[in-house]
Amino acid sequence: MTDDTLRVLEYDKIRALITGFTVSGPGGELARQLTPLSNESEVRAALSAAAEMATLLRDAGPPPVGGCCDLRPLLAELHAEGSWLPGEALLVVLASVEAAGETRHFLAPRAELPLLAAMAQELAPLKALRDEVRHCLGPRGELLDRASFALGETRREILNLRSRIRRTLESLLGEEGLAAVFQERLVTEREGRYVVPVRSDHRGRIKGFIHDESASGQTLFVEPVTILEANNDLQHQRREEKREEERILRRLADVIRGAVGEILANQALLAQLDLLAAVGRFARQSDAVVPVLVEEPLLDLRHARHPLLLLAEDGRHRDGAAVPVTLQLGPVSHTLVISGPNTGGKSVALKTAGLLVLMVRSGVPIPCHPDSRLFLFARVFADIGDEQSIAASLSTFSGHLTRIRRILAGADASSLVLLDEVGTGTDPAEGAALAMAILDALHQRGARTMVTTHLNLVKGYAQLGAGVENAAVEFDPQTLAPTYRLHYGIPGASNAFTIARQIGLDAELLARAEGYLGQGERDGLQVMEELNQLRRQSAVDLAEARRLRERARQEYERQRQLRSEFEAEKKSRRQQAANKIEEKVRAAEARLAALVADAGTTPRDARKRAETGRALSEIREEARSLREEPPRPQHPLNDTRPGEILRIPALHCEGEVVRVDGSEVELSVRGKKLRLALTALEACTPRRYAEGKTTPKVHGSIVRDSFQPRLLLVGKRVDEALVLLERFVDDALLQGSSELEIVHGAGEGILRRVVRDYLGGHRAVVSFHAADIAAGGENITIVGLREP
Repeated sequence: MTDDTLRVLEYDKIRALITGFTVSGPGGELARQLTPLSNESEVRAALSAAAEMATLLRDAGPPPVGGCCDLRPLLAELHAEGSWLPGEALLVVLASVEAAGETRHFLAPRAELPLLAAMAQELAPLKALRDEVRHCLGPRGELLDRASFALGETRREILNLRSRIRRTLESLLGEEGLAAVFQERLVTEREGRYVVPVRSDHRGRIKGFIHDESASGQTLFVEPVTILEANNDLQHQRREEKREEERILRRLADVIRGAVGEILANQALLAQLDLLAAVGRFARQSDAVVPVLVEEPLLDLRHARHPLLLLAEDGRHRDGAAVPVTLQLGPVSHTLVISGPNTGGKSVALKTAGLLVLMVRSGVPIPCHPDSRLFLFARVFADIGDEQSIAASLSTFSGHLTRIRRILAGADASSLVLLDEVGTGTDPAEGAALAMAILDALHQRGARTMVTTHLNLVKGYAQLGAGVENAAVEFDPQTLAPTYRLHYGIPGASNAFTIARQIGLDAELLARAEGYLGQGERDGLQVMEELNQLRRQSAVDLAEARRLRERARQEYERQRQLRSEFEAEKKSRRQQAANKIEEKVRAAEARLAALVADAGTTPRDARKRAETGRALSEIREEARSLREEPPRPQHPLNDTRPGEILRIPALHCEGEVVRVDGSEVELSVRGKKLRLALTALEACTPRRYAEGKTTPKVHGSIVRDSFQPRLLLVGKRVDEALVLLERFVDDALLQGSSELEIVHGAGEGILRRVVRDYLGGHRAVVSFHAADIAAGGENITIVGLREP
């Protein structure tokens, strides 16, 4: 990715946002260096690790990496043999070592997060180093008495000497005859030696050495001769203490020096984990996900939001909801032309697409729907905004062309190209021609391209050209404001006059401006408005159809649940009845056994046993019939013919056979035709046929003088269009036509897809394709039929 692309798409602000979520210096440094990865396997690994970190943050919280610091400057001081670090610096090293150990303990056992666990396993625990430093240092970095035996002994001797000296001086200060000699009864220190404050006019009363005097000269700080030897011993012990402390610090430095490589490796791993945790926090704050990565070059970002419109610089949510936009490009359409009014969100749509692609390439989840799909574009090129170069003597138009020349030199089949207002800044006709040629050149290179435009010629190029699609930025005619949503398949009007009216320009001026428009331009604007009205009505109809479908689905589920409950209740009752019969069987068997045991030889006894046996057989048969589901009588369907009534178990209804075609039949069900496999049907018991129905026989061909091989479906609802299309194809087959023309328009592409799905499943259709651009392009489908 070029620096220009990263700058234009404001990638540095994403770096700043993620940096704000880090908790350590090295992690923040990595975040500031974040950049799109060039290796695809590295991208997938980074996204997988980010997904694992999101799971960890949700279930257990962040890894304890806060103690990680940049130790490189401190460790550099240990390069010289015999060098050492002060206690405060050792505490910094200890904090990083402990952070590594705690993080390893926190993450390594988590088998459900294999990538994070593997990273944690690489952290060196350095237990010996940690224990040694912790044993020697206190919480402020001071060396503890237990750091060595010699240090402890020396410090105890220092305490004894200080106590003895203070007792001697306090006794001197307490003598009644010397009360006037001392400025105050206070023991203090000068140059590390204990002294007492003596008034200057009594200097001869206390024998000793003067170490200092007050600023006024009235007080002398005197070391009495009585403590001279003890003070010398104290100074000696202090020097011994200092030598022992340095020896201990050198020993600790040697321990650290031997583990420098592991310490730095730990620091790098902790920084990576901190960066991953920051990415995870960013993802949670922006509701970001990892999209589905695909192998074919396409972009299908559903309900995507621009991160910088979601989050402020401090990472908090901005006031007001960011409007999501669905961005779709490829695999069929290689170029998307976005048009519509200014301030409608065209440039934001380009920047959203480009920035989200860069983020995924950097291993960062993006704010969009989880079902979004994305190809890992190797390169993103962007020419967005006006950048004049006075130093290079380049106008806005020349600047655009200079950047486009560089884009054309580098774009290929793995590239995403974003061009804002392509062809503007010069004569509209020439600019449009140049824009279309640029789009052709990018298509020849295999690049996926998104552009914005106000030029009607470019909109027409997108409407008629194969592989190029229009998308309109929605403009609310009621509020006269953009909604920032995209509608595919139609061009967008710039609405210059509407916006001018909203701003408050004079009505007479606007009327005169409209008069300057040619008839062609006025007709074009009228067509666009009608298309937009049709699209809005289609959207309303589609929403209503979806609502009805959902209501039907709910009713179906309710009926299915009722059927299930009914079957369960029926089964339960049958089981209860069977259980009662079982009780009767056992009772009868017991009675029969008793009779056998008490059997006599008279004819009367034999008759009683026979009657009891018959009763037992009847009861057993009744129990068996209750346990077993009675089989449904079946009739073979291999002799099914038109007019027969068949059951459709899946729909719980019946239909009349219209036509038999091998293993499939065409049924008439409540006035609708349905094509089903024979295996999905059942014969009625007994078999039934429609009254008064006979199979019609057709001799020769049916000729309808009014038949034309062209069908107009523009403006029709989907259900209406399917009925007309089916009738049209049947008539064409009866007429013996071999080629048909179906006009469905572009719109949002729904009607076109429905028509082509139907044609793709029809046995008599041998081919279908879009018309030539001059004949209507994607607005028309040409159909080839099998020869009769």
